[in-house]
Amino acid sequence: MNSFTDNFTINGITLTAQPICRQSEVLTPDALAFVAALHRATSERRMELLQARQERRQQISKGQDPRFLRETESVRNDPNWRVAPPAPGLEDRRVEITGPVDKKMTINALNSGARVWLADMEDSSTPSWRNVIQGQLNLTDALERRIDFTTPEGKEYKLRAAEDLPTIVVRPRGWHLPEKHMLIDGVPIAGGIVDFGLHFFHNARRLIAQGKGPYFYLPKIENHLEARLWNDIFVQAQDLLGIPQGTIRATVLIETITAAFEMEEILYELRDHAAGLNAGRWDYIFSLIKNFRTRGPRFVLPDRGQVTMTQPFMRAYTEQLVRACHKRGAMAIGGMAAAVPNRKDQEANAIAFEKVRADKTREAADGFDGSWVAHPDLVPVCREVFDGVLGERPNQLDRLREDVTPDDRALLDIAATTGTITEQGIRNNIEVGIRYIESWLRGNGAVAIHNLMEDAATAEISRSQLWQWIFARAITDTGEVITREWVEDMLDEEFARLERFEGDRFADARDIFEEVTLSTSFPAFLTLPAYDRFLHEARDGGDVATGDPELVPA
Repeated sequence: MNSFTDNFTINGITLTAQPICRQSEVLTPDALAFVAALHRATSERRMELLQARQERRQQISKGQDPRFLRETESVRNDPNWRVAPPAPGLEDRRVEITGPVDKKMTINALNSGARVWLADMEDSSTPSWRNVIQGQLNLTDALERRIDFTTPEGKEYKLRAAEDLPTIVVRPRGWHLPEKHMLIDGVPIAGGIVDFGLHFFHNARRLIAQGKGPYFYLPKIENHLEARLWNDIFVQAQDLLGIPQGTIRATVLIETITAAFEMEEILYELRDHAAGLNAGRWDYIFSLIKNFRTRGPRFVLPDRGQVTMTQPFMRAYTEQLVRACHKRGAMAIGGMAAAVPNRKDQEANAIAFEKVRADKTREAADGFDGSWVAHPDLVPVCREVFDGVLGERPNQLDRLREDVTPDDRALLDIAATTGTITEQGIRNNIEVGIRYIESWLRGNGAVAIHNLMEDAATAEISRSQLWQWIFARAITDTGEVITREWVEDMLDEEFARLERFEGDRFADARDIFEEVTLSTSFPAFLTLPAYDRFLHEARDGGDVATGDPELVPA
């Protein structure tokens, strides 16, 4: 299979990308048949759910605020149901490290001392065909302990002893992202099914044999019906491989504003496979802006850096998340600490570590069972905080947070947010957005910018804030009205300041940034046009028609 030069089709499955080394180890006939079966059983429903997302956004844009659902009131009011008890390797999740599944990060994350590694095939990974396949190879190689390597400079990377390694939890791509290099009956398969299906097919039995299991983080879910679709995929996947039902466990990121109104329902749909919920705070802010971007001053946020977890609407979100989880026996996992330590500047490091410690202290005190970090140096900081609260206990599921009252209006109390919009905030959004997209186009979706580890969510907030501020004619702290022309002038200035280098993709990144920021329409995700224009290898000379509702500007 590694030698084909044109589109390769077998049993209705077409591969369109230039093959990469060892691809045949991942794309075996049986593995392809497995992911094709998952696709064929769910493709129509996925498209309906993506269409429903658009309709929901249109309702919100016309003034209909989300509320707790009347039709699922019985699920919320039933005190008796619980999710499955914690699975092996997921009983203690006090520190989780996140990062893409490239070889270096795989080894560093597994050696970090964290309890869980979120092996990310989504927001911190550019979904080039090479990255998709290489990520699968790295996961299997790690489980087989054959991933050690030495850099050209002579630095060695080797795994610690097996008993010291964290539990692996894989994050596949969201429902909106197609994999256009794999077509089933002429239609692109969902990227999430590729990521989930190949890892599950090749590694589920390996993981079970090692005393753990196939565990996943589910991103970008917008409602309980989307969770139901994942649950049906889990049931089918376990049946096809003859693995007991309930072996798969999934933690759902609550990172869309609409999902925040259905947290218990999402747990209920996945209850035999549910492990918990995570406060995906950056994407959550992006989702809020995206959905309410045309609704006027009530929904206009200050500079990105001022939208902290202590703002009232963010407090409501995290406290209600912990309450929903613990009421149902599920873990509540806190948000990302994105600081990237600078080992050459101890003073800056001390300040960054103190901010991380304060953030994790608040989460632990609120009842979270663990939290995320982006860098191995932050693992001891996070662990120390949670050790202080948990002691010898693996979690704090017994903290039911019955003092928190579910309040759907509090989730949308954006007007209580304090802060200002500044010219520097506008410039920062421009710079970070372009720098992130440039790196993404070169294949790196986890980017250190200004000593913070950024993924796609940061670029999404940056461009969506600018779009909203222009639309709303928002006013800065110095009384300037934010106009398209002013932002264009600042974009020229910030672009001229960027340090260029041989082989950079800044020109392409600027094109994408302008398209998703300054257009009158609003692409639902910036990664969609970027993928279509720069990552998708249309080797037959034409693009692939998707009919995907999420590709239509929302």
